Amino acid sequence: MMPLGVRSAAAVAGALLVLAVGSSVVGTLIVPRPVSNLLTRWVDRIVTAAFRVATSAIVDYRRQDRVLARQAPAILLGQLAAWLGISLVGYWFLLWPFVTGVSAAFTAAGSSLFTLGFAEPAGVAPAAIVFAAAATGLAIVTLQIAYLPTLYAAFNRRETEVALLNARAGVPSWGPELLARTHYALGSGASTIHTLPDLYSRWERWAADVAESHTTYLPLVRFRSPRPLSSWVIALLAVLDSAALFLALSPNSAPVVPARLCLRGGFVCLNQIARAMGIELPEEPDPGGEISLSYQEFLDAVTRMREVDFPIERDPADAWPDFVGWRLNYEPAAYAVAAAVDAVPALWSGPRRRPTRAIPPIRPPGGRSSK
Repeated sequence: MMPLGVRSAAAVAGALLVLAVGSSVVGTLIVPRPVSNLLTRWVDRIVTAAFRVATSAIVDYRRQDRVLARQAPAILLGQLAAWLGISLVGYWFLLWPFVTGVSAAFTAAGSSLFTLGFAEPAGVAPAAIVFAAAATGLAIVTLQIAYLPTLYAAFNRRETEVALLNARAGVPSWGPELLARTHYALGSGASTIHTLPDLYSRWERWAADVAESHTTYLPLVRFRSPRPLSSWVIALLAVLDSAALFLALSPNSAPVVPARLCLRGGFVCLNQIARAMGIELPEEPDPGGEISLSYQEFLDAVTRMREVDFPIERDPADAWPDFVGWRLNYEPAAYAVAAAVDAVPALWSGPRRRPTRAIPPIRPPGGRSSK
């Protein structure tokens, strides 16, 4: 029999554990804003580390994506297991001073938390603890179940726009491809550049929605697109690159206000999500800084646009500094998030944790109609 002082100290520790779980559950599932949460952050890190080990030997990206598709559900299950497991330990310690033996306290805590009801200690104080444990277990499971429709509703809103973009920007998406295909318009002979203002307005709203939902419900960041070569991070990066290219290369034709608003919305979205994931970023980009993208890659984009006679108004050398100025705002956050979620290694999307060759947009074979 342990001394009463030791059991009382354990009860205090148990109460703190229960309060920590309650704070984590409320912050994660109820509070409609990002809440710093050490418990869920550690669950995310442990599950992410496990999946990185599991995919470390997989070379083919499509196979890797199939494994990583289970990462977000594993994080949700890990959160649930952590909340219930720590609650069990907390109520176990809380009951210890009121029952005979540590095993009896564990049995009573487990019976109550999981609402099995086969062990109930006598006395008013233990009965109150048992009732609290039963309410805790029921509340955690109920809130987690109620949380899932919210997650999948946000996921569906996100993926609808990503799927619609695939026809315009290719798979994987690429900013210059978006401009080239929009101008070429499936070989119809009539440019559809006039539809870009509406697209930029939709993606400005999309970015605001994703920033709110993905920082509030962080596991959404790791929910992968249904198609292996599609990614919400890459899609947003392609839209932002297209806006920056259009403003830099054709400032007289570009939809200045929608493009600028889209760039602002995308920059804010990526930075907020990156910080919610614990990624360190400067508050403001360095105006004199440099981007990772090379000038030769920029020229390759111009070549792609010229293949379909995209109306380019400026010499690439003159447009390059303006493009760099725009990309400085969103490139660090986009690259960091893409690497953290192991997004498809598309063109202009930065390095991954393992050296991977960039995958260009897939185009159907053939002549001009493939553009």
